[in-house]
Amino acid sequence: MATTWFLRWRGLGPIFFVLILTVVGVRAYLQTGAASRGGVPGGTPRVVFIKPKTGVHEIAQALQESGVIRSGWAFLAIAYLQGSITRLQSGEYEFFVGMPLREVLRKLEAGRVITHQVTIPEGFTAREIAQLFASEKLVDAERFLGLAQDPAFVQELGIEALGLEGYLFPDTYRLTRGMGEEEILRIMVARLRQVVPQDLADRARAVGLDLHGAITLASLIEREARLQRERPIISAVFHNRLRRKMPLQSDPTAVYGLPSASRRITAADLQRKSPYNTYLAVGLPPGPIASPGLSSIMAAVSPAKVNYLYFVSRNDGSHAFSRTLQEHSRAVAIYQQGGKEPGS
Repeated sequence: MATTWFLRWRGLGPIFFVLILTVVGVRAYLQTGAASRGGVPGGTPRVVFIKPKTGVHEIAQALQESGVIRSGWAFLAIAYLQGSITRLQSGEYEFFVGMPLREVLRKLEAGRVITHQVTIPEGFTAREIAQLFASEKLVDAERFLGLAQDPAFVQELGIEALGLEGYLFPDTYRLTRGMGEEEILRIMVARLRQVVPQDLADRARAVGLDLHGAITLASLIEREARLQRERPIISAVFHNRLRRKMPLQSDPTAVYGLPSASRRITAADLQRKSPYNTYLAVGLPPGPIASPGLSSIMAAVSPAKVNYLYFVSRNDGSHAFSRTLQEHSRAVAIYQQGGKEPGS
């Protein structure tokens, strides 16, 4: 009989624990209620990041340590009383000091996390994209790059390439901390598929390219062109050279992969041994050298109907196009001397 009595009381133990927790928590809540009810947006903000699979006790502790709430016990009690314990979501949140506990809980239940708006410029490399996301604390840059170069992951995304360079579409993204590198990469590749025409592969074949070749050529156009109207013309120069089996001689390919690729390109760079250096190798490089925008992608499969083989920068964002080496040499002499005729 004593054993039965003991078992009954042991079974009631959790209930008493909950009652004690509730009484203590509510009492703490009432004692600090004035401060809690006084908290409104516009007060001191606190950013709290709750990792996935974080327990409710750890959430309460994080909120208390950050100064969002005064009593973890009160938070736990209210969460239990209104059935919120199993509905709290992970993520990065902005709270205000003294925010009412029920409002804190509602925000956690609804998952109203902070969103980061990040714009990826056209022509960024995968490394530059990784560094930009890392500056917003959205990814680990090296892990992001590692996944972008992982053949198994690339194949899983249905990309027939060595990596995701060129397939991470430059656009404005609204992301949340905790999404992770893999999810962000998936979003960017999905955005590329959403934006480009469904018949892009057919358009590429019509001009003698496969889909990978079209994205690769588009990346060269992206890094060379500054003016929208010139993209189809630059595309035509590259197509004309490909048909004649002439080296493309695109300066940005010579420094692809170098950490300081944004610096001024030198004559020594043009002789750098690399499979991407189109001064030394005939044809397209093995893959894209940057993320092209839609206009460059469309220019790659829709070149202008011109017979230019050369172009040189006019140093104002535009280019001078030439049909012969003699014309090109004259243009180089002019624009390398600041737009003046040779000898003037």
